[in-house]
Amino acid sequence: MDLNFSAEDSAFRDDVRAFIKDHYPVELHGKIEEGEELSKEDFLKWHKVLAKKGWIAPAWPKEYGGTGWTAVQRYIWSEETAAADAIRLMPFGLTMVGPVIYTFGTPEQKAKFLPGILSGDDWWCQGYSEPGAGSDLASLRTKAERFTGDDGKEYYRVNGQKTWTTMAQHADWGFFLVRTDAAAKPQEGISFLLIDMKTPGITVRPIITLGGEHEVNEVWLEDVIVPVENRIYEENKGWTCAKFLLAHERTGIAGVAASKRGVERIKTVARNELSEGAPLLANPFFKRKVSELEVDLAALEYTELRTLAGESSGKGPGPESSLLKIKGTEIQQRLTELALEAAGHYGAPYFRSFGEGDNEHPIGPDSAHRVAPSYFNMRKTSIYGGSNEIQRNIIAKMVLGL
Repeated sequence: MDLNFSAEDSAFRDDVRAFIKDHYPVELHGKIEEGEELSKEDFLKWHKVLAKKGWIAPAWPKEYGGTGWTAVQRYIWSEETAAADAIRLMPFGLTMVGPVIYTFGTPEQKAKFLPGILSGDDWWCQGYSEPGAGSDLASLRTKAERFTGDDGKEYYRVNGQKTWTTMAQHADWGFFLVRTDAAAKPQEGISFLLIDMKTPGITVRPIITLGGEHEVNEVWLEDVIVPVENRIYEENKGWTCAKFLLAHERTGIAGVAASKRGVERIKTVARNELSEGAPLLANPFFKRKVSELEVDLAALEYTELRTLAGESSGKGPGPESSLLKIKGTEIQQRLTELALEAAGHYGAPYFRSFGEGDNEHPIGPDSAHRVAPSYFNMRKTSIYGGSNEIQRNIIAKMVLGL
């Protein structure tokens, strides 16, 4: 794998940098750095700009609306968007269900669903986890019973509960794992359904995080009727789609470029903003933590590049995706720990105002105001997409043969 930038790649970087500078929505500037909660409209503003440019799906094949970029160009894109503090696009359509549809879907399904994912007209959510079926996803109990309707068409009647469903409150569509054969072995009795979230019988209930955000939800399905034509791939073979999707999700979770930007922010804060007396970055213990993090991040970056190069040559994500997921999320958590350490007492979770309350008169520098909520929120990263313990089991089986 050649990591040297060609003249073409350097020109591409210049084009990307200029495009972001000229077209990134002004109203989104600073929202990532300040840790603000993003709305659906925030995500869609940047999404639609990229869709119009044709840069919305760098990893998709060109025939389905992808960019046709090389692995190096995709790397440059992630670096430049992170350096510009551009918001990360919602992954549920673009990097999760989209690849499942163009890989396993029928021509009719591709024509129906892919354009809405690319344009941003259809917002997706993921119905995988259930109470009692998180890391052990194959034990899910949401069931779909097949029947013939009065119109002679085939349908499923879906009943069950999903949890931790990110952004379901905004979703137009959801992709759900459901049990269609209770007598089969767990992984062999699951199907992959696309469900219109406006279908009668669907109830979305908020789960408020420790940081106070409404990001995740419970989703209840009571006698929800879904056309069989909305099933992706064969009945009872949905686990094949699920594994494929999770491999792509885990690769994306690594977030190397965003973590590199996060390290730079911490170094800036520790060097200047929160210094009382000698800069915190001059403290050998803190400086060592930052240096160790940078070394681990550099190693992860090369692993990500090898994975991207493999995908560009036609190899799907393999056990490398599990490694990326483990190390990427551990690094993200260490970043929030260092940010909290740098903030010191200014990072106390509810110590943001004095006298007035309601955050109108925050105490301390702006960089400290959201570090506690971010720390709390990032505890989840080692769990979603398949817990890190499960990923270690996958690596042991696929790489070590244990």
